[in-house]
Amino acid sequence: MNVLVVIDMQKALFETPRFKQDLVISNINQLIDATRSSGGKVIHVQHNGDAAEGLEEGSEGWQIHADIAQQVTDTFVHKTLCDAFYKTNLLNQILAFGTQRVIFCGAATDFCVDTTVRSAVSNQLPVIVAADAHTTGDRPHLKADAIVEHHNWVWTNLITTESDIVVADTKTIIANYLSTI
Repeated sequence: MNVLVVIDMQKALFETPRFKQDLVISNINQLIDATRSSGGKVIHVQHNGDAAEGLEEGSEGWQIHADIAQQVTDTFVHKTLCDAFYKTNLLNQILAFGTQRVIFCGAATDFCVDTTVRSAVSNQLPVIVAADAHTTGDRPHLKADAIVEHHNWVWTNLITTESDIVVADTKTIIANYLSTI
């Protein structure tokens, strides 16, 4: 079974524009649909922050973005740090599903997505990153498009424990890993 981990696609993180956010949301929804159709599981990771961040648990900004195709049957994991595995049940959830592959997408490429992908590798999980389904905002010293491009390159070239990280676009992931044909 494949597991799709959708990281921090929360309302507060989209109050300012994000790199290709409409395309990223569309691609995430395609991955969600394909994961469900192939019998896989969808896990939404939500950051529990504070009121100043707009991510206080239960607040409006903490909620999953309205355009993300969530269902009550999906699994929800709450985290307090960039690493979605740290002091959460994410690893146990993934292992309980008898996972073949874990596909990652979501928000804050340079923080929560990157940290969680690296942690998944350290946990010896078979990792796929959707190259066109993660986003971030511009930083004071670097534009968002360069951040996304840089991280896709780093993940592709990261020295890993068991198997290489696959970094591919949504269409390729669906065709090669989530197809029911």
